[in-house]
Amino acid sequence: MHIMQNKRGPISNQEALNQVIQYLGLTEEQKNLKMENGKNLIQYRLRWAKTYLKKAGLIETIDNQNFQLTSIGNELNLNSIQKFSNKILSTYPSFREFRAKNKELAQESTGSEEEQTPEEIIEIASKELNQSLKEELLEKIKANSPKFFEQLVVDLLVAMGYGGSHQDAAQAIGKTNDGGIDGVISEDRLGLDKIYIQAKRWENTVGRPDIQQFKGALADQVAKKGVFITTSNFSKEAIESAKKSGIVLIDGDKLTTLMIEFGLGVQIERSFHIYKIDQDRFDEDNF
Repeated sequence: MHIMQNKRGPISNQEALNQVIQYLGLTEEQKNLKMENGKNLIQYRLRWAKTYLKKAGLIETIDNQNFQLTSIGNELNLNSIQKFSNKILSTYPSFREFRAKNKELAQESTGSEEEQTPEEIIEIASKELNQSLKEELLEKIKANSPKFFEQLVVDLLVAMGYGGSHQDAAQAIGKTNDGGIDGVISEDRLGLDKIYIQAKRWENTVGRPDIQQFKGALADQVAKKGVFITTSNFSKEAIESAKKSGIVLIDGDKLTTLMIEFGLGVQIERSFHIYKIDQDRFDEDNF
């Protein structure tokens, strides 16, 4: 934050890294420290520092390589802060909301880290990593064009086993202008049943009228199955309306959850295996 306030303008990831190394007075050995997975430790910590500052509303991303302070970040009096930590960030509602996205994280205070088992600590960290990844995925989706979003929907549906072949699915999405239907795909490779798709890259909440329009379009096609996919979320009334009609709703959170589950737009950075004793191997009766 000191570096950003002194900069008074946009800063690139590389410039921020260089400035942090200089500010902390790191040695050549320290700045080249590696994690077990081979990643540079300083770059990794800087990435998470950026994530946390962004969730607190103190910085904002300009593009993939540059970011800057928000008005809130500019107004922050760093002279009154002895140690900049998560405790400071937790004074911002948006950061508290980010940390409490998962129920398990919200209940983290029920036991201190000293009272938690190693497995519990790993699980909490994993959920926080995934939550951050989901929000980053959603930002990247929204930054791209509606055409990109249509292709993303195709890729996801095929990865999930719908749409017949990839070519069939690609031809189905974004090719109709039929009363609120964005596409029709096969439920299986044989094309025995059809699923009608509404895919919207929206910022605003999807309301009941949008679902009603989709329901009307399904009725016109005598369709039994519909999926409404959006980058935003659904109002309570929209959810209730969809339930009555058997329409499946996929909001931004569910969309990114499915992307991670099916490995779309993400890659494994690191994996852990927790081992336990194979008791049968030490039972002499088995020899």
